[in-house]
Amino acid sequence: MGRGNGYIVGFATAVCLVCSIFVAGLAVALKPLQEINKVIDRQEKVLAVVGLLDPDAHLSAAEVQALFDQNIKARVVNLADGTFVEGVDAKTFDQQKLLSDPATSTDALPNPAGVRRMPTQALVYALNDPQGNLEVLVLPVEGKGLWSTLYGYLALERDLNTVRGLTFYQHGETPGLGGEVDNPRWKGLWPGRTLFDEKGMAVIEVVKGAAGPVATAPHKVDGLSGATLTSRGVTHLLQLWLGDKGFKPLLTNLAKEKGGKS
Repeated sequence: MGRGNGYIVGFATAVCLVCSIFVAGLAVALKPLQEINKVIDRQEKVLAVVGLLDPDAHLSAAEVQALFDQNIKARVVNLADGTFVEGVDAKTFDQQKLLSDPATSTDALPNPAGVRRMPTQALVYALNDPQGNLEVLVLPVEGKGLWSTLYGYLALERDLNTVRGLTFYQHGETPGLGGEVDNPRWKGLWPGRTLFDEKGMAVIEVVKGAAGPVATAPHKVDGLSGATLTSRGVTHLLQLWLGDKGFKPLLTNLAKEKGGKS
């Protein structure tokens, strides 16, 4: 005996409903684990960019967490004046959530990096030497590439001008082209480059073609072959976050504490 159309529609609807409930429940159940994995991944990136972790190393989540906690100090900073914020739990601080609230973000005004809003506060990371002096400062940076927003970390040496490293932990650029921002060879071109000129202006840039060695091109880095717009995006996002609307006030304060200048 054949089934009527009503039965078929009802059965299909029931199956879809059960499946959607199962998928939704699974997504909810897995979300905490996904968030933990994101935190661990970013901790790995910070450890790698300061030179404490080989990018090819295979550490467990617990080992990454322990290495991070032993060596890295995370602090929240007010971007406007470059002062550190006390009483904020860096472990639960979410810089991206600030961008959705006008009270915790500001209009970035039109800029080449394509960033629409800047948070009022940001999370930075410090690696100190055994005496407690700053050895490496890690700044979060972001901006538009060709197809996506690139999110990464820029590590500065203790002089607050020399690059220790640059890495990106999230982007959607084309594999083999703009996606070469993940290429160890290209990332290996950054250490030793300098960010600011004699006037304190951020002049670091990714050029089209070959830039040359650090000795002859201290402020320039080789462009990504076939990815001019992604290369420009990296230049723009670095110059934005190293400027007055970004981390320049913090760098100025830290340089004064050291008796130098950024």
